[in-house]
Amino acid sequence: MSEAKMARIEPPESERGDLVLVLDFGSQYTQLICRRVREVGFYSQLLPSDVSMERIRAVDPKVIVLSGGPNSVHMEGSPTVSDEFFTYCEKKGVTVLGICYGMQLLVHKLGGEVRPAVSREYGRMPIFTEKDSALFGKAEEDVQRVWMSHGDEAVKLPEGFRAIARSEQGAIVAIENPEKKMFGLQYHPEVTHSEKGLDTLKHFLFNICEGRGNWKMQNVLDEQLQLIREQIGPENHAICALSGGVDSCVAATLVHLAIGDRLHCVFVDNGLLRYKEQERVMKTFKDYLHLPVRVVDASERTLSKLKGVTEPERKRKIIGAEFIGVFRDAAIEIEKELGTHPAFLVQGTLYPDVIESCPPPGSDMKHSHTIKSHHNVGGLPKDLGFELIEPLRWLFKDEVRKLGALMGVPHTFLSRHPFPGPGLAVRVLGDVTADNALETLRLVDEVFINSIREAGLYDTIWQAFAVFLPIKSVGVQGDQRTHSHVVGLRAIISSDGMTADWYPFEPAFLQQVSNRITNTVPGVNRVVYDITSKPPSTIEWE
Repeated sequence: MSEAKMARIEPPESERGDLVLVLDFGSQYTQLICRRVREVGFYSQLLPSDVSMERIRAVDPKVIVLSGGPNSVHMEGSPTVSDEFFTYCEKKGVTVLGICYGMQLLVHKLGGEVRPAVSREYGRMPIFTEKDSALFGKAEEDVQRVWMSHGDEAVKLPEGFRAIARSEQGAIVAIENPEKKMFGLQYHPEVTHSEKGLDTLKHFLFNICEGRGNWKMQNVLDEQLQLIREQIGPENHAICALSGGVDSCVAATLVHLAIGDRLHCVFVDNGLLRYKEQERVMKTFKDYLHLPVRVVDASERTLSKLKGVTEPERKRKIIGAEFIGVFRDAAIEIEKELGTHPAFLVQGTLYPDVIESCPPPGSDMKHSHTIKSHHNVGGLPKDLGFELIEPLRWLFKDEVRKLGALMGVPHTFLSRHPFPGPGLAVRVLGDVTADNALETLRLVDEVFINSIREAGLYDTIWQAFAVFLPIKSVGVQGDQRTHSHVVGLRAIISSDGMTADWYPFEPAFLQQVSNRITNTVPGVNRVVYDITSKPPSTIEWE
């Protein structure tokens, strides 16, 4: 089988004049920079930091952003740019913005000095901007809270640069040289934790870079339809892996729009779905989306392979392998019916899935550290038996919802909370087949989500779910001592899934939910609420 091709989002020729090139130095937020740039109307493209100057010249960017990263500029082998990079930018009039590691690299390469910080700065903290700065666009001093994540700091700036903001500790956190069109931010303006970060990026792109900002989601739709048709061809068939979530639904709608009835949707019940999930999603597919879907019950097959498995990564790999196995079998059945083999597999993989797994071959991304694998990415066998179609691979969740709305997918479906590909397996800590864990978790989750809906909070919260913990606690129920299970609840607010804060429920709401769970779900006598943000944690527990 030939190497799987990945559909890319490329701008029409008319849009390339305002192209923002992001060079990847390994930050987990690198693609989020691209996302924010697109959000305000500019096309962005991501390339590795060691890309050749020939490639950069061919792209001909108006703006180049140097991303953050986990390395130090003093480390041997740390990522850098070509020696002619900054000379090229000056001669061509390309505006440069260094973020976090990118700012340190800018300072280091242009003759300044970067040292390990006396006091490292991580998390949300205030910074103090200077007056009359070009980058902040303010005549007066200002205070704003931003997201820091650095162990090194600039202590001496290159000639012609000015410090325009400092942290509470006195560290330089923003620099500029407007004459050379070079700027730097030690913090991450792209994450929602930086309260004025998006405003700073808008000011930078529209006022400093004098960009037009005419990149639209319609461009994404038009380009992807063309790429899908080119990749699949006029006669080949494809299978779409429908999970019942927003991502696979939008991917299916997009591919169906491109190739029509040559798309064959398959919904797999792997035994790891939520309460009455199969029944509910099939009704939605039939009544609202009008997609032809066949159901495959693979619950016994999947759960038998997971019996006794407790290590999170191994669970994900097993689910990924079974996931592909089911579709190989479905392809055989479809081939018998059609007389032709469906050569393509459509998946709703999003960028956060990719960046949290690893930089995939052919993706032009390097230096990022693996956090965890996703069953759509890290868990896939090398010999798939299909060529992959992943039209959403470079998009974030909010972009996918906008794309779905553009194609007429109902809001009620697009507003569903994200659900992980491996299903409840990553919400049962330990063996999913032990202690009636799955059934208990389904009931707890149903109570929690229904309570959120009743309180009118469902659309306010990005994602909410329950977690089955591998511990028991002593309790008293009905005047008798119990030794029963502990469950966790998690609800977060986010705009893209890359960063998240826990939702601050009123105590009375949590008390009500806890009472409902312990009174209606057998075998549970204690409920805890997760108050950890991302970072340092991930959204899911495994």
